[in-house]
Amino acid sequence: MEDNLYNKYNIPVPRYTSYPTVPFWDIDFNKKVSWPQLVGNAFEVMSKDEGISLYVHLPFCEKLCTYCGCNKRITTNHGVEKTYIEYLLKEWDMYLKAFRGRPVIKELHLGGGTPTFFSPANLRDLITRILSPVTVAQNNEFGFEGHPNNTTLEHLEVLFELGFRRVSFGVQDFDPVVQKAINRIQPYENVEKAVLNARAAGYQWVNFDLIYGLPFQNQESILRTMEYIELLRPERIAFYSYAHVPWKAKGQRGYSDADLPSDTFKRGLYESGREKLLAMGYQEIGMDHFALPKDELFKAYADGKLNRNFMGYTTTNTDMLIGIGVSSISDIGSAYAQNEKVLTDYYTRLDQDEMPITKGVLVSQSNADIRETITHLLCNGSVLISKNTKANMTSEQWRTLRNIEQDGLIIIADDHINITTIGKPYIRTICAVFDPTVDITINQQGLFSTSI
Repeated sequence: MEDNLYNKYNIPVPRYTSYPTVPFWDIDFNKKVSWPQLVGNAFEVMSKDEGISLYVHLPFCEKLCTYCGCNKRITTNHGVEKTYIEYLLKEWDMYLKAFRGRPVIKELHLGGGTPTFFSPANLRDLITRILSPVTVAQNNEFGFEGHPNNTTLEHLEVLFELGFRRVSFGVQDFDPVVQKAINRIQPYENVEKAVLNARAAGYQWVNFDLIYGLPFQNQESILRTMEYIELLRPERIAFYSYAHVPWKAKGQRGYSDADLPSDTFKRGLYESGREKLLAMGYQEIGMDHFALPKDELFKAYADGKLNRNFMGYTTTNTDMLIGIGVSSISDIGSAYAQNEKVLTDYYTRLDQDEMPITKGVLVSQSNADIRETITHLLCNGSVLISKNTKANMTSEQWRTLRNIEQDGLIIIADDHINITTIGKPYIRTICAVFDPTVDITINQQGLFSTSI
């Protein structure tokens, strides 16, 4: 029965960090609308006290991690830091002019790439200049992504002084064979040192990113990784499915499908890891995430206040997320926009005094209803289908939901959908039923990664 469900529902579907999803955004968006005007309009009607979220993309890495599908620029030339910072600040200044008032920053996240590629001094300069013309909310959450091999105590201390209290370390797997395959050699001792330095610097919250389904992973390597997790006890863990998309991420072409765990074996890796995490006292939250009961993410989940955006699951729920930097994505509620993905194009647009938007989409009311439904499912594992959503659903969508219910993945009662324990692994596929741009009966490999 379990294999039948896996074969039926482990299909390529979006990750739903947005709706509409990025592949369906308009490449002529910037020619049709004024993004600064849209931002200003959205800022004018938002709840000012709640503040905004700010994501800063720092794309540089010294080495290519072959599993990675993120936007990055590989270089050992640290002279690029100051130039990139000046362009980031030019873009931020454009947003400050578009806002109709002084913004309040509630959430700030540095992602990449490798944010700790930048020197502590340059990070201090960047963050100080970003925050100087704004107000920082008292109940803020500032976090950054750090590479265990190059996140120094000075990095941690400087960012702590600037208000950061959470650090996320990309661990992926502790097995040396796996690390060699993905070109990310970082012994346990390096990760341990980074964690101990973070604790010494005063960080309250340490996150780990782990991945299952990597080349040469097996049950033994997953269990060994979990033993190390138990020693270090990060507050939060993202346990992601490896997305094999070699048509998009060229680095993934360095190993073949034969080096990857089979689909059913991959699922077994997740179940083994999940079982160990639950036994350690971690709580499963939403999709791919685990947290200790003391972590704010678990508290938000327990209180029904968990949110999801392009930065992943978050405890904040702001009306506006602004992304600056190459490839960054912004969400102003009524529209999404993404920056140029190529660094030289990003620089060129800013040199022309243009916001570097490459594509985007306006969010219609029907899209907003679908987004709300999907977000509830991803954050809470349940949703009450609204009248608007129900009115727009087709008979085929209802038949699909009933079939999913018969397979035991969901329970439907009075338009209330609850995802069962059996259904949790297939949450993305369940969400896709509400998405008219996706047909779950058609294999859309090449557009999306599989749900597990």
